[in-house]
Amino acid sequence: MDIEHLSTKLEVHVGQYSDRGQKALNEDCLGYVIPDEPLLTTKGIAVAIADGVSSAEEGKEASEISVRSFLSDYYSTPDSWTVKTSAHKILAALNRWLYSQGQHHIQEDKGYITTFSSLVLKSRTVHLFHVGDTRICRLRDGDWEQLTNDHVAKIGRSKAYLARAMGIGLMLDVDYRALDVRSGDIFFCSTDGVHDWLNAKQIQQIVSKEEGDLTTKCEQIVRQAYDQGSYDNLSCQIIKVTSLPVESADDVVKRLADLPFPPFLKTGLLLDGFRILQEIHASSRSQLYVVEDVATSDKYVMKTPSANYEDDLAYIERFVMEEWIGSRIQSDYVVKVVAPIRPRKFMYSLTELVEGQTLEQWMATHNQTSNIQQIIHIVEQIAKGVRAFHRREVIHQDLKPGNIMINDHAQIKIIDFGSVHIAGIDEINTPIARDKILGTAEYSAPEVFLGAGATIESDFFSIGVIAFELLTGRKPYEGKLSQCHTLKDYQQLEYQRSTEFNSLIPDWLDKTLEKALSIEKKDRYDSLSEFLHDLRHPSRSYVYTNRLPLIERNPVRFWQIISLLLLLSQLTILYWFFVGA
Repeated sequence: MDIEHLSTKLEVHVGQYSDRGQKALNEDCLGYVIPDEPLLTTKGIAVAIADGVSSAEEGKEASEISVRSFLSDYYSTPDSWTVKTSAHKILAALNRWLYSQGQHHIQEDKGYITTFSSLVLKSRTVHLFHVGDTRICRLRDGDWEQLTNDHVAKIGRSKAYLARAMGIGLMLDVDYRALDVRSGDIFFCSTDGVHDWLNAKQIQQIVSKEEGDLTTKCEQIVRQAYDQGSYDNLSCQIIKVTSLPVESADDVVKRLADLPFPPFLKTGLLLDGFRILQEIHASSRSQLYVVEDVATSDKYVMKTPSANYEDDLAYIERFVMEEWIGSRIQSDYVVKVVAPIRPRKFMYSLTELVEGQTLEQWMATHNQTSNIQQIIHIVEQIAKGVRAFHRREVIHQDLKPGNIMINDHAQIKIIDFGSVHIAGIDEINTPIARDKILGTAEYSAPEVFLGAGATIESDFFSIGVIAFELLTGRKPYEGKLSQCHTLKDYQQLEYQRSTEFNSLIPDWLDKTLEKALSIEKKDRYDSLSEFLHDLRHPSRSYVYTNRLPLIERNPVRFWQIISLLLLLSQLTILYWFFVGA
């Protein structure tokens, strides 16, 4: 199973043309990629244009490297990443390389500097990335609009210089915009050799002509700019959107229902060459079986959808996406998805068979609250598994002991990703009404159940709940998380120190748990590396706080002690007064 149900009908026509003009060398570079499926759906169509800075000596190389690397590297980024994440990471890396090359050849007065503009059309959205004075404009229903701002600083009436460009500095500030797309939209990209010599009206007249292909129109624009005195390199692109995804729910139903749900499976039955050995879990949402491939004798876990949801599009999509994202997560702490070697006749997924029991079952049979180091080791593994999701820009959303396996050596694997949020897939337009609130209330962060959406900090909160429960045998906030329905409910919760339930827990570890379990998202850890460090080491803030005088560390406790001492001194004076009398 893959994501054919999201396959797009996005279609565009592209034309482009570049000329060195009056210069001996053409330092402009431009290009585009219209990939085949599934990349057309998951990554979209990418267009880029760059203008190398002549005074930088290596402007031609800088522009070519920027365009070619962006267009190739963009499609090598994980398809679970958003367009914004993919592009920003690539451009930041390209900028560092260009800057380092310029620094390496600084004695030779060589600089690798270029402007850069790109648009990525994905589903029904266009994503713009821009730095420098190349331009992206849009023609919609007869209205011409410049979508980018020129990063040019003017000195007086006649002098100007680039304020921002690729390769100028180590840090790159890229303009980003995401706009809706309509069928019939025309995007126009150009270097300053064109738009500095032709006004918008002149360009629009040529672009909007009914006759002529787009490449011919680009050539006409370049020739006209040249005839009007342009002494620079001249390059432009025209991108016309001819079709957008407009599928109905019925279209998606047909694609998702391509494979029927399996029948009820009994021990000994065969399904697509797999023998059912044992049912290991059954709920209203799914069934899990240990199966054996009759051809190889290899054993796997088969997950089948519940017949209760045969007409639930959102449920079926999540079931399909669970295998899709599972096949892209590579971690020793996440169960591995197995691709069947034979064609499927039914809807199901296969994973490796993990020996052991769920962490929920393990906690019910093990009293491990005294083994702090082992618990920290378990929590570290969970965090490392979650980090593999986050690196793919995926939020798990349903971390809980029942979704984690543990063996006799306390090695863990996350086994369920049916509730994950995949940022890159969420950008794709679909008529399916996807559930926004997923997960288990007693392990989920407040913002998730308040409808604000899950983030990486939400997963940190869930890890904090599991860690607290492992260390104390109790759930945090007196187990009242599942009883909260409003922001006020959550705000009225009070954190109970884990040390109250387990005296072996050091204070600094309790502070780590308290931070991970903060009701306010902004007060939690913002990186797993910091959380993992604090699991084994007192944080700087804790060490600093405990070095402060008591009056600064805990003013209330300080004045309570002072009051007690004053009372004792008064009682002592009274005692000696009466005894002496």
